[in-house]
Amino acid sequence: MRGRLGGRAAHEIRPPGGRLSVIALAGLPEIRPGDDLAVLLIEAIRGTEGALPLAEDDVLVVTQKVVSKAEGALVDLTTVHPRPEAVAFAERWDRDPRQLEVVLREARRIVRMANGVLITQTSHGFICANGGVDASNMGPESGNVVTLLPADPDASADRIRAAVRSALGVDVPVIVSDSFGRPWRWGIVDVAIGVSGLMPIDDLRGTPDADGRIMRSTIRATADEIATAAELALGKTARRPAAIVRGANPTRGEGRIADVLMPPEFDLFQ
Repeated sequence: MRGRLGGRAAHEIRPPGGRLSVIALAGLPEIRPGDDLAVLLIEAIRGTEGALPLAEDDVLVVTQKVVSKAEGALVDLTTVHPRPEAVAFAERWDRDPRQLEVVLREARRIVRMANGVLITQTSHGFICANGGVDASNMGPESGNVVTLLPADPDASADRIRAAVRSALGVDVPVIVSDSFGRPWRWGIVDVAIGVSGLMPIDDLRGTPDADGRIMRSTIRATADEIATAAELALGKTARRPAAIVRGANPTRGEGRIADVLMPPEFDLFQ
């Protein structure tokens, strides 16, 4: 059952291969609205040493920023008129009131607004800082334009996967990734916000561990782990927005990102 984990899905969980490598794709240009991102990614795969041939245990990880840019999920801040609450919060915490206004408009629910931090729930169901609205790495438009999350990150991943399969003959799973903070720990990690061709979690409950003990609560966030592995090669300032993670050997299937979202009845921290 998607998004509920009422029981393990009927798919075989593939064991790890014991070796992992990440190949950051080279040669991607500054992405602009209307660009055919899938075509540019295919060209980058062909032009990156060691990327070909693609393997069945590969995963293509693409960062949210370039997906949003290509799909036109952008807001020109010069057109935004912030509400008084956004202006007051921005003045107190040295924030851009226009960006705060965009976050508030995009929010399904405000989870917390304190200490200069705005945590919201997005229309996708994600709970994250600033609702995924991001002003970083915007190229020539830096300071005046922000990106929104893709409207349907799973569909974005589906389109890229289909194009790569058609062009290169290998059905490589695709993850759309973004940076999220974590409660009680400093620092951000990349997580999956969209998937195609793999199960984003591996539910190991009811299976034995290495000692034969039955695991009762272990659920691996496989897609998130792959996204974080990719980010170590991509970095935040190197303008490398996509990578092949080789050897990840994910459990194949038509998973959706909703599978990873915890339903309210299991949320102990609201």
